[in-house]
Amino acid sequence: MAEKETPAKKPSVARTVKDKWRSKRWYHVRAPGLFQHVELGETVATEPEQVVGRTIEATLPELSGSGDAGKAHVKLRFRIERISGDGVAEARFIGHDLTSDYVRRLARRKRSKIDLSLTVTTKDGVQVVLKPVAVGEQRLQTRLRAELRHKMVEILLAEAQLRTSPEFVREMIQGDLSKVLAHGVKTLYPLKKIEIRRSEVLGTISDEVPPPEPTAVSEATPPPEPVPATGASEGPAA
Repeated sequence: MAEKETPAKKPSVARTVKDKWRSKRWYHVRAPGLFQHVELGETVATEPEQVVGRTIEATLPELSGSGDAGKAHVKLRFRIERISGDGVAEARFIGHDLTSDYVRRLARRKRSKIDLSLTVTTKDGVQVVLKPVAVGEQRLQTRLRAELRHKMVEILLAEAQLRTSPEFVREMIQGDLSKVLAHGVKTLYPLKKIEIRRSEVLGTISDEVPPPEPTAVSEATPPPEPVPATGASEGPAA
């Protein structure tokens, strides 16, 4: 009995799988001049246009490099606006948040919490949405809470009008604005804690960084040598 011939196998065609990651590129994300153009991180994309519009977050200690754990609850938000000529993704500051666990620790039982939301306009015309939270040591009456809200709105509107957007943002994220609020409402009621728990910048903050303050004596220009007085005798007096 003749054996059946096995059909010859067709040669397999090698499939070429395109590695998508090979076509992607990493972009360094840089903060605006308000934060000294520090690097925020990296993002990956196939085309530069895909990077524009992405948001990135960084805590205040990560941004400043100070390692201050006391500010680790402050999260700053940035949005990539463009790709510069050297391939760096330039981002602008769009707001900040406090971590949810930090806010929860503020408002414990038997304490009054006052939430507020308002839009202020800085000296240079930039609008910023602020959402402060204030906590009292005990439960407060409704009338007192209303008076505290009105006073905080009054203070925040005035502070924004006195400062440019870079100055106002620095005051806000460093906690100085909270201290101004606490001092301003002290005559009504000494609140336990006041924080700006969230902000949103509606405009574009200037990237200009103020120049350093001039020192008393510059190293580049040494002080002039003293000029000898004219008419003085070099020899001993007669």
